[in-house]
Amino acid sequence: MAFVVTENCIKCKYTDCVDVCPVDCFHEGPNFLVIDPDECIDCTLCEPECPAEAIFSEDDLPDAQMKFVDINAELSQTWPIISERKDPLPDAEEWDGKSGKTEMLER
Repeated sequence: MAFVVTENCIKCKYTDCVDVCPVDCFHEGPNFLVIDPDECIDCTLCEPECPAEAIFSEDDLPDAQMKFVDINAELSQTWPIISERKDPLPDAEEWDGKSGKTEMLER
């Protein structure tokens, strides 16, 4: 079981979760973060740190977000590791909580 970053991170990209990760399993894209499932040690530290509530255990993932298991696995292979907190995207608050953002994911 790994943790998964889901749709609500798109266009928000809060990085509070990155600061607490002991194994640097987060990878950064233009407007989204992903977790490398092969590196995640299921420590649970990242989940409560996400202001957008976009991180879930695979076991607790809502059905509508299941596609993000594959998205995280795929993009973590090409995106660079992020290991330090950065500012969120400028309009993160505006996008937090909005649905239908999957098509806005910049690869």
